[in-house]
Amino acid sequence: MLTVAVLISGAGSNLRALLEAASDPAFPARVIVVGADREASGLAHAEEFGIPSFVIPWAGAAQREAWGDELLAHLEVWKPDLVVLSGLMRLLPPAVVAAWAPRLINTHPAYLPEFPGAHGVRDALAAGVSQTGASVIVVDDGVDSGPILARERVSVLPGDDENTLHDRIKPVERRLLIDVVRRIAVGELDLAAASTI
Repeated sequence: MLTVAVLISGAGSNLRALLEAASDPAFPARVIVVGADREASGLAHAEEFGIPSFVIPWAGAAQREAWGDELLAHLEVWKPDLVVLSGLMRLLPPAVVAAWAPRLINTHPAYLPEFPGAHGVRDALAAGVSQTGASVIVVDDGVDSGPILARERVSVLPGDDENTLHDRIKPVERRLLIDVVRRIAVGELDLAAASTI
């Protein structure tokens, strides 16, 4: 059984989808802890599913390394097989990436390598493209630049704004995340050998 830690910053919709999938006894992974960089509303999902949680408040970029050290200490307590960034709006310090990669994955609301960064949906709209997408990647020291594990196109419709487009991307992102976690758990996806698709 693959054990998973999930890190969030916000509402945790991907976290909830993963918790729901993992509540099926046939699903080969279990979320064992949820962490956040603030008192995120998504922590309520962990509480609802009886999953322990922790908060390491973000104290600003000047304290990034110390924040990362504290995060590493918490993860070491739980020793998950996999760490999932699920809307964690922080670039992890290099020490955290070095300790956990490639067992460190992230979702992104764009068809990477297109539109990396914190505003992937907004950037796709600004570029006037007809399609964007969702991706799941291995985290590296760059910004959404790690090996791509899964990605899928999502059409940009006439009249879309950031909210409507993101609302259509989110279900795809959730489905890809659940499938990637399942594939890792059953040995179909070898993170150590992962390369960009």
